[in-house]
Amino acid sequence: MEVAQARRRRRTSSDARDRILRSAYRLFSAQGVAQVGVDTIVADSGCAKASLYNNFASKEALALAFLEERELVWTRGWLEEEVRRRTSDPEARLLAIFELFGEWFSKKAFEGCSFINVLLESEFNSPVHRAASRHLANIRSILRGFAIDAGLEDSDGFAQSWHILMKGSIVAAYEGNRNAAEDAIKAARLVLANWPRRHP
Repeated sequence: MEVAQARRRRRTSSDARDRILRSAYRLFSAQGVAQVGVDTIVADSGCAKASLYNNFASKEALALAFLEERELVWTRGWLEEEVRRRTSDPEARLLAIFELFGEWFSKKAFEGCSFINVLLESEFNSPVHRAASRHLANIRSILRGFAIDAGLEDSDGFAQSWHILMKGSIVAAYEGNRNAAEDAIKAARLVLANWPRRHP
């Protein structure tokens, strides 16, 4: 009996955690972490406030969990996976990022980059700020891998430059320029065409 009750409590706690994180993911993605209060997340999830604090020590802990989930869903599950699915050519994969962005920017629900949003709205060097920075660095790690596969020199420098184009296009699209990906890919083609290649 006690074992069954313990399992039921764990399952209930896990269900509540999932519901709270789903609500936080949707609300934080659309509105930003700073703009969404705990009461709003509790109401949206249908869970008690006690359930939120039983599963997440603070709103900051919930924000960190959101960023982890955002990397799984957006960075890995959408950006990297979709680019790899579209083409096996390393250089084409780099350009496919902006083709994918063009589709994303045209969506009515386009919400911008959560990592950039959280980075800018959080206190400098706070745990949430550092986490957002780390997740952005993980995107550059993917770009670095593509650059290595494409035989480009200075893969770290290339990843930095390419990521600047990506982030710039996202901000421009969020500003209202929904053609930002088309503008960015023109610059991206020039960067790629003129970047030094490793000798065989």
